[in-house]
Amino acid sequence: MIAGILTPFENVLTEVLKWLHTSIGLPWAWSIVGLTVIVRMLIVPLTVRQIHSMQRLQHYAPEMKEIQRKYKGDRQRMNEEVMKFYREHKINPASACLPMIPQLPVFFALYFVLRDFDKEVFPDYPGSSLDWLGLVDITEKASEGWGPMLLVIYAGSQLASTYFMAATMDKMQRNILMVLPIVFLFVVVSFPTGLVLYWATTNLWTVGQGLVTRRLVPRGPAAPARTPRSSRTPPKDAAGDDGAGTEAPKPPPPKAPAGPPRRVKRKKKGARR
Repeated sequence: MIAGILTPFENVLTEVLKWLHTSIGLPWAWSIVGLTVIVRMLIVPLTVRQIHSMQRLQHYAPEMKEIQRKYKGDRQRMNEEVMKFYREHKINPASACLPMIPQLPVFFALYFVLRDFDKEVFPDYPGSSLDWLGLVDITEKASEGWGPMLLVIYAGSQLASTYFMAATMDKMQRNILMVLPIVFLFVVVSFPTGLVLYWATTNLWTVGQGLVTRRLVPRGPAAPARTPRSSRTPPKDAAGDDGAGTEAPKPPPPKAPAGPPRRVKRKKKGARR
């Protein structure tokens, strides 16, 4: 069933590889590199959306951590508040996964193409013409010949690309993504070398994309600084506008109202006796 669904993708990949090899004259391995570049260029609009989504997530990371801290004892309430926060600020966390969606059928279709590459797809080409610099045959398993060298390149490129992808994740998520490439090594050793070459090339593209993004794409405004809890409620004796913590001077007591003027008795003028 899966093979039937992927048949259109297999046909397209086969024609692209044939065009890169016969018309442009690239070796088969470099044709896979060219195929990777074409795929990544086609999904550039999705990549731009991913970059903007990651920037918004990074911008609101302090507020998200505050929500998680506030409702850490109630997982359901925390998820509700997080989704509410996403809706209010028009954040789509799924945008970070958009570039991966169209690459999945390409990856699996390329696996089937390379599996029968020199038997059904291009039976006229002997296996010796499928190697790369006389070292790696793109149809053999990655565990054979010089394939382990390419596995090392894949692991390094995967770790580097994960570093840029995990910029907005917490520590636990970053650690998981850093360990996954090592775990995948035990899986990809049975893949065709050409498939590992495709994977390593797309990882290197992601690394270069991350470097360019850091230099050219403007970052969003800095997230507002969190106010310390002790200073959120101003003290009662604090001054109003200047924010100083000194006690305001007390107004002088009101003066007592002056009484009526006293009458001064005048002495009568007369002759002294």
